[in-house]
Amino acid sequence: MRIFVTGATGFVGSHFLNNLKDPEWEIYGICFPDEPRFEQVSLKCQVKRTDIRCEKDIEDLIGSSQPDYVFHFAAISNVGQSWKKRKETFEVNVTGTFFLLEAVRKQAPQARVLFVSSSEVYGLLHSKFHPLIESDSVNPVSPYAFSKLSGENLCRFYHQIEDLDIVIARSFPHTGPGQSPDFVCSDWASQIARMEAGLSPPLIKVGNVKVKRDFVDVRDVVRAYDSLLKKGKKGELYNICSGEAISLNRILDILLEAARVKIDVEADEARIRKFDIPVLVGDNQKIKNEISWAPEIPIEQSVLDLLQYWRDVYHS
Repeated sequence: MRIFVTGATGFVGSHFLNNLKDPEWEIYGICFPDEPRFEQVSLKCQVKRTDIRCEKDIEDLIGSSQPDYVFHFAAISNVGQSWKKRKETFEVNVTGTFFLLEAVRKQAPQARVLFVSSSEVYGLLHSKFHPLIESDSVNPVSPYAFSKLSGENLCRFYHQIEDLDIVIARSFPHTGPGQSPDFVCSDWASQIARMEAGLSPPLIKVGNVKVKRDFVDVRDVVRAYDSLLKKGKKGELYNICSGEAISLNRILDILLEAARVKIDVEADEARIRKFDIPVLVGDNQKIKNEISWAPEIPIEQSVLDLLQYWRDVYHS
């Protein structure tokens, strides 16, 4: 089996590759702007530094690797950054997805493609907040969300018109060890670890902590992707979520309770998003029923493992 992974050195891509256990799989992939990690440079794991926006390079790599499965993780994935980097967000998330699907169509039309979308596409939609199902309408309210919905539409086109075997994973927020501090849980955990190490004063600045999100541990998410590889239905869309929402304030409390120093909290207007979805929670019955997947790691463990990850970084 040959697997091609975009975003191979990213947060999710790294966990996904670590989760692959079958020694018979040959793994190919791209990463950018980081260089491949040491353990990814081997006969069984050939990862190259390549920009998803380089059309010819992508087509050549798909042609030479001839993958059976393609996992598309490469993206500008931070909502806040997408407002500041609108052009780059659309180039990577939309044009990059187009280049990848064109490469598969031309060079490996037999491959199964997993496109990773986001729950952000649901947007500001419902006056009564309920667990969102895959058939709910969508209303994206950020460049990131719009780009992911555009990627979904590209996938539907290539499935319906070109008969490519594509599965869409609409993932809800996920966290866990190794996450970039560009994301809220990791931002707070990294700040606390720095404070414990005496590298910064004991003060956390926060934005809107009242919003509620359906968080899933990244290790559960990559299990879902692996299950979709094997059991997902061609052309289908699946929520990857826990079915429960937790407030950011509760996550902050978990971290503060685990902190080894007393920390003050201060509201910071600059950290509040232009548009913020008050509640985002998904229904996971479809993936449970069709794939037999369900999250196993509670959010409390995810957050504490994330804090320990940053402690190891700053205390080493």
